[in-house]
Parts: sequence; C-alpha cells; structure tokens
Amino acid sequence: MSSELAKIVETFEEPQAQAKTDPDADSASTASGSFGVAAEEFNAHIGRRRWTICALLFFATTINYIDRQVLGILTTDESFRATIGWNAVDYGWINTAFQAAYAVGLLVIGGFMDRLGTRKGFSIAMIFWSLAAMAHSFARSAVGFGAARMALGLGEAGNFPAAIKTVAEWFPRKERALATGIFNSGSNIGAIVAPLTVPFIAITYGWQWAFIFTGSIGFVWLIAWLLVYRRPEEDTRLSTTEFAYIRSDNEELTKRIPWARLIPHRQTWAFAIGKFLTDPIWWVWLFWLPPFLNQRFGVDITKLGPPLVVIYLVADIGSIGGGWLSSALIKRGWTVNGSRKIAMLICAICVLPVVFATSTTNLWLSVALISLAAAAHQGWSANIFTTASDMFPKQAVGSVVGFGGMAGSVGGMILQATIGYIVTYSGSYFAVFIIAASAYLVALGIMQLLAPTLEPANISD
Repeated sequence: MSSELAKIVETFEEPQAQAKTDPDADSASTASGSFGVAAEEFNAHIGRRRWTICALLFFATTINYIDRQVLGILTTDESFRATIGWNAVDYGWINTAFQAAYAVGLLVIGGFMDRLGTRKGFSIAMIFWSLAAMAHSFARSAVGFGAARMALGLGEAGNFPAAIKTVAEWFPRKERALATGIFNSGSNIGAIVAPLTVPFIAITYGWQWAFIFTGSIGFVWLIAWLLVYRRPEEDTRLSTTEFAYIRSDNEELTKRIPWARLIPHRQTWAFAIGKFLTDPIWWVWLFWLPPFLNQRFGVDITKLGPPLVVIYLVADIGSIGGGWLSSALIKRGWTVNGSRKIAMLICAICVLPVVFATSTTNLWLSVALISLAAAAHQGWSANIFTTASDMFPKQAVGSVVGFGGMAGSVGGMILQATIGYIVTYSGSYFAVFIIAASAYLVALGIMQLLAPTLEPANISD
C-alpha cells in the first residue's frame, strides 16, 4: 500500500467502540429452525436502523450507475461522436477496458473490504471512482476515454463487495435477499437519473460538465456514510432488540478467509460461473441500449430519456420483486435452496422474449421487451448475490462476491469486444439479443449441478 493510500486509510480510521453486548443472545440461539429466532418472537418495535444502512447502500449504488452510464448516453450525441471520432469497434474496446479494470478490482477489492471493513473500504472506493468519473472530462480520444474508463472500473469495483458484506453484517439471512434487492435497485435509479440529467447538462454546459457534475455527487454520499455508518457492534443508535434480531441466525464469527482458500470449493464456482454468464447481459443493456435505440429507431440524445426511464423503472421493480419473492417463500416455510432457485428460474424464463426486440418496428414494443428482460435480470441478480451469503460465512462473503464479480467482468470483457465487431460487420443486434436470452437458463443449470442444495461450504481453519 502506498503512503498516500495509508494516509487515506488513517483519515477514515473507525473510532474504537465497546462491543455491543447482547443479553438476549443465549435465548436467541436456542430458537428452532434454520434461521434461528422466528420473526414473531420479536415485538413490532424491533427497530429500523438496519434499513437506514440499506438506504445508504441504495444511494451508493445509484451514484455508481450514474457515473458509468454517462458515456453511453453521450454516444447518441452527434457532436460528441464527431469530436471524439470513434466507431462501434472503438466503443466496444473502451467498454472492454472498463470491464478489465473492473475484473481486476473485484479480484482484489473483496479481500480489501474484508481486511479494512466496509466503513473505510467503501469510503476509499467512493473517492477513487468519483475522481475517475470526473477525469473523463479531460479525455479527447478513444485512448483517453479508455484510460478514464479503466480508472472508473477499478474504483467502482468496490461497490458491490462492500454492499453485500454490509448486508451480511446488518441483516438476518431471511431478509438479505430483500435488502440486496433494495440496494441493487439503485442501479436502475441511477440508470434513470442519468438520461434525465446528462442530456440537459451536456447541451447546456458541454459534455465535459456532464462528467464533472455527476462525478462530484459521490463526495456528498461520502459525508453521509462517514457520519452514519458503524458496524452493528459499534453503533450506539442500534437497539439491543434489533441487534439480537440481526444476529438471530447465530452464525459463528471467524477470522477473515482469503479468497484463495475459496477456490477449491464448488460453491465458489457455482456463484462465479453464474456471474460469468449473466453479468455481461446487464452490461449489454447499460452500454449498448443508447446506440441500439439510436441505430434501430433514430432515438438521439434529446429523445433518449423516456425509453431508458421506462426500461430501468421496470427493472427497479424487478430488483425489489425478485428479492421479495425468495424472501417471501422462505417466510412461508420453503427451503433457502428452493426459494432462491424458483425465483431465479422465473427470472430466466422472463428474459426469453427479448429476442423479438430487434425485429419489431415499434419502438415501445421493443422497449417493453427489453424492460421485461432488464427486470428479470435484476430479480436474478438480487438472488444470485444472496447465494454468496447463503453458502459462505460473513468473513468470506466479500471475497466470494469479489471473485464472482471478477468472473462476471471477464465475461463482460469478452462480450463487449465481441459486440463491437458483431454490430460493425452485421449491422444488427439480433445475435447479441440471442445471447442475452439464453444466458440465464444455462447459468441456472450449471449452478444446479455445482450446488444442488446451496449447502454451506465446509471451510475449515
């Protein structure tokens, strides 16, 4: 670690607090069922502190997606394209640069979050990616944007490992899919806010200011995060009752587990392969929807807002709905395995109709089909993320999510570069949408083979 990074870490050093005692822990640990104390054993005033933390994760994810969406929106602006002078192949490789850095970041940053804790680790990641987002304003070529995207990808890799780890620390298992779905829905809100604001900023002040304004939002979130966030054991505003509820799974606390020790376990590969096959599809929607709508239906930067708002608003519903579905099934007595996989199967089936989005001549029918696919992806994502905390102890979750996210980014690298050539030489997105439609069922089949019951990995010291 460089001296500069060490100084940043020291700046955000978590204050030492006396560990929270839990007088109800003994009684909580005796509750029956795989999830410890049943929700009905707590009164209606458990507390809502954990949802405040979830709200912070939601806003961080929103900012994360605003920053990565700006470039895709600007590709529909003729003056911007003329200034930069790139084609679909160049754009594909620029996106590949982002994915490559994102992959490296996820491989490293999961363990980074596990070592430093989410308060310090998330703070550093937010600073890094916000500065990288603003640095796009200095780029004037495909190479320059590629460099800026690499820096952005490296920093933004911190968001999901930190958020998933925070959910594992702050929520009992039966609520984690819902909490994940809620914070993950920030990705859709970010994708909605960007097309509503970026065109106005770019047209009024110039495209450079679109990167500067959006990049600076992260520093506002950083202040709130440092003021509010503590680990449950250190949060003086967290009631004893809510702390007992959070710890009701009676999960054993162990020392941090490095990701290298997780490689031999098939549960790690079930998660990683699932991410490798399906994460790239979300990048298709995020990076290629604006140029697709522009090429197919003539939608330029001034008209891009309404279609993208509809797509990501529906996707937002899917994110929360997918997390709610598996959580609701668990509360009705279903197994964790059955609940997660039924929810994921429903999502996989809902993606299939997207193949017809490239053949219709009606803009809004195409938007409707893509909206359904985007919603299904987000519902899938809420559940696949949660399988990491289902199969691994809390101290390993950040590393597992980082490794799986790295696999997803490698898949994204391959697909992004491929799309550039497909679009350039075929002039069509049909093959791209075929890949999108089939990925989820293939991924679910492989996950079922590797982790048929989502049994916890046997990780011994």
